[in-house]
Amino acid sequence: MTYKSQLGKLGEDIACKYLVNKGYKIIDRNFRKPWGEIDIITKAPNKTLVFVEVKTIRQNSGLTKEEQLQPEDQLTKSKLQKLKRTASLYAGHCQDLIKDNKGWKIDLIAITLSEPNKLTIEEKSCLVRHYENIA
Repeated sequence: MTYKSQLGKLGEDIACKYLVNKGYKIIDRNFRKPWGEIDIITKAPNKTLVFVEVKTIRQNSGLTKEEQLQPEDQLTKSKLQKLKRTASLYAGHCQDLIKDNKGWKIDLIAITLSEPNKLTIEEKSCLVRHYENIA
């Protein structure tokens, strides 16, 4: 497994732990189709179906905060379009997951690891930002 793959998996693990602690129920991870991928599929505490995109970066201690790329910057317009299409198709085929007219939404979880050489889940070594209903 490449470092980039390990970093992505770690970010998704951190995001799942964060979501579960907030009362979400994880339904699926890494749902892949030729036209797109969804990192995490979950049910929010209010029963809304949520498709979660996770972006993770390592903090570069040699750069100022203004010079550093943020994980949010990695969500391109093209990636968001693919995510919307994949989420829509998933929701269309899994109507049983959408109850009480709650519908579905797309969230972004952005994670910055402050100890870039550690590939473990340690809440004190990362910053998690959760953006709800981004599309």
